[in-house]
Amino acid sequence: MLLGRIGVWSVGLTHGDRGEAREAAAELEALGYGTLWLGGTPGHNPQADLAAAAEVLAVTGRVAVGTACLSIWAHPPDRLAAAYEALPVADRARLVTGLAVSHAPFTAHYRQPLTAMRRYLDALDAIGTGPPPSARLIGTHRPRMTRLAAARTAGSQPYLVDASYTARARALLGAGPLLAPVQTVVPLTDPVAARAAARTVLAPYLTLPNLTRTWLDSGFTEADLQDGGSDRLVDRLVAWGDTERIATHVTNHLRAGADHVAVHVVTEHPRAFPRAAWRDLASLLPTT
Repeated sequence: MLLGRIGVWSVGLTHGDRGEAREAAAELEALGYGTLWLGGTPGHNPQADLAAAAEVLAVTGRVAVGTACLSIWAHPPDRLAAAYEALPVADRARLVTGLAVSHAPFTAHYRQPLTAMRRYLDALDAIGTGPPPSARLIGTHRPRMTRLAAARTAGSQPYLVDASYTARARALLGAGPLLAPVQTVVPLTDPVAARAAARTVLAPYLTLPNLTRTWLDSGFTEADLQDGGSDRLVDRLVAWGDTERIATHVTNHLRAGADHVAVHVVTEHPRAFPRAAWRDLASLLPTT
């Protein structure tokens, strides 16, 4: 499956106004983006996640469409397989299923995440009618989950990471598996306003061990994690500024070894459609 070099990650495509979601998806394909990533999950209903993906697939003809990422605790493998099998065969050919273990504060079911993910993949393999390994990704950060992604799926999709992490992940994955980080983008040029918007995105993650250990491995210190995150942390994890500066930040991931970068444009309302920003970025990013 060809994902292209650049994709768009959007909660709006999953949970936003359905008419605008369809219009935006068609425009994003016309702009040249390679993959449309449907961010967020509607609780315990894989049918709803894949129904949103089916809508996007129906109004496009070329782009890949990805779920990013489905929590394995909220989407039992048998229900995911049933929802996947219900899709038209042609739609399945362009669908990427992102899977993740989420984080302990976000779910009461969080236990032994690596073992749980391995068993989840075993269950999908045993069912045989769900997304095949070549159409699965895992949202990973730590080395053991990254190795599991390389061994059992098409690859890895980390988020809130910098280019130094991408380089380390590429070395860990090797040359074959897909590496498709999500790059958070704030299209504001005023440093105070841009960093404030970036900190609203970082806030829920600043105490999560999987991410904080990953950031420390990238050379940050405990001090960088305090008081909403240091300017240094914000500036390396979030691409903000004018279009040229943002494009440079995104392409740094490609230079570091990413195969694909999913661009997440931050909006005041998470279900909004920042179509002007998507158009501006499409003119500068290597979408093919």
